[in-house]
Amino acid sequence: MRNTIVSLISIILGLVAGGILMLFIGSNPIEGYSYLMQGALKNLERIGNTLATATPLVFTGLSVAFAFRTGLFNIGASGQMLIGGLFATAIGLTFDFSRPVLLLFMILAGLIGGALWAFIPGLLKAKFNVHEVVSTIMMNWIAYWTVYYVVPGYFKGEFLETESKKLAESATLRTPFLTDMFDGSYINLGIFLAVIGVIIIGFIINKTTLGFELKAVGFNRHAAEYAGMKVNRNIILSMLISGALAGVGGVVLYTGNASSIQIGILPFQGYDGIAVALLGANSPVGVFFAAILFGILYSGTGFMNAMTEIPPELANTIIAIIIYFAATSVLIERLLNKFRKKKSDEKGINGSVVKKGDS
Repeated sequence: MRNTIVSLISIILGLVAGGILMLFIGSNPIEGYSYLMQGALKNLERIGNTLATATPLVFTGLSVAFAFRTGLFNIGASGQMLIGGLFATAIGLTFDFSRPVLLLFMILAGLIGGALWAFIPGLLKAKFNVHEVVSTIMMNWIAYWTVYYVVPGYFKGEFLETESKKLAESATLRTPFLTDMFDGSYINLGIFLAVIGVIIIGFIINKTTLGFELKAVGFNRHAAEYAGMKVNRNIILSMLISGALAGVGGVVLYTGNASSIQIGILPFQGYDGIAVALLGANSPVGVFFAAILFGILYSGTGFMNAMTEIPPELANTIIAIIIYFAATSVLIERLLNKFRKKKSDEKGINGSVVKKGDS
């Protein structure tokens, strides 16, 4: 409950700061936020696009949050997304199975690709205590250049060398009933995968022995080892699960929101996943709603910019401010505790005054 309050305060403070910035550039903050919300939620199509924008962020947020909860900092979600998307795209362009079987294999391929890309940092951490921040950043760039080589070499598009061939409709996560329901938006089956992911990760962390062991290793590696837990195995397993989540996020991004994979781009969703996890207090449900908020900000920015003179970069600034306040949550908690203490002291004084009056 306290984490939820801190996150809400962070959001409110970020929006207030964004409003102040709008005033500084001579714009009306009420009008600006009104257009931003309209751009994200005005009709079914925009709601669908907002959910689609948020879906990869759910996976990268879960990826980072899961690693956080187990004492690791997976900053390699972007690379894991790229490899997951590459594996899924390769399956989609190579095989001609029936659609359900093909999509299942693509999702599994993305999951395995992301997990394999996180396995190396996990192994280096477990065996040689190499810091995962360094190794995952390096793996991001290895993924970047791997895609840069593989796509033009083996899956080159018909007109552009900078992107792969377009996936057939049967090899994408888009489905007619969702497209029609949301008036032609690019929402896809990824939203259901995201909800399933939230449920599964929440269950693993909070309801299983595995989750308890992973959290114990994260809290105190040496104490967990003393208690008989297999620390190295749990570190590697944690990174595998974290990478698998990011890999599925890549599947959603490149075969759901898009129908091809481009070279020369490291997906920003991997880094935004850190912010989503932070704002969501590393809780699966919190991550889901934090991703929706980011989806609203990103989706509404274009419309706000078109209808006003407010630059689109303002949305990124608001997100950065929200992250800043979420990162300084310790200070917010201290202020809340001081406020509660003051209220408690006032009640104690009033209570003693009443008792003296009765006597």
